[in-house]
Amino acid sequence: MTRSLTEPPVSDPERWVELYGDYLFRYAMTRLRDPAQAEDAVQETFLAALKADKRFAGRSAERTWLAGILKNKVCDYYRRASRETPFADLEFYADEESGRFVGAGAQEGAWIRGLGPRPWPTPAESLENKGFWQAYRDCSERLPKRTAAVFNLREVDNLGSEEICLMLKISESNLWVMLHRARMALRQCLETHWFGKAGEPL
Repeated sequence: MTRSLTEPPVSDPERWVELYGDYLFRYAMTRLRDPAQAEDAVQETFLAALKADKRFAGRSAERTWLAGILKNKVCDYYRRASRETPFADLEFYADEESGRFVGAGAQEGAWIRGLGPRPWPTPAESLENKGFWQAYRDCSERLPKRTAAVFNLREVDNLGSEEICLMLKISESNLWVMLHRARMALRQCLETHWFGKAGEPL
């Protein structure tokens, strides 16, 4: 029997691993940077989705629905981790940009000529390019694990600053320092390995 065009798609849990397993694992790896933890998070996602399967009504793509569940599992992981260990990476790149700014005078704090960020020629096009996202993942993996987590929660998963601070038990000032350092390191890496080399892989 043919389904109506207005009828929501039927969720088929038996095909989830085949259809979405690799995508969800990459999603988890980008945020957790540990294969065992990423695999556990994906398995927990599938289990939670099975229990909630009747609630999938086709209002979004099934992959998006599963990714939303996985996002919550990743957040749960960081909540648990923040209770067990201090969540700080403030030693990361402590002076990574100190040599790029004018140190004194009328221009104090300004970029030294030639050492500031270079313009990215086609950022919008890059966001549609799978090679760019691979370069981003490679660059992200070079960040300290916790700094990468803060950046991904804030800039990729769009969690609010207050929620991240509560989740990770860090101050707002620590959050902004970590975000700044992550942005600077990622920009420098992407300039070198993507925009600066016409999209050559790392």
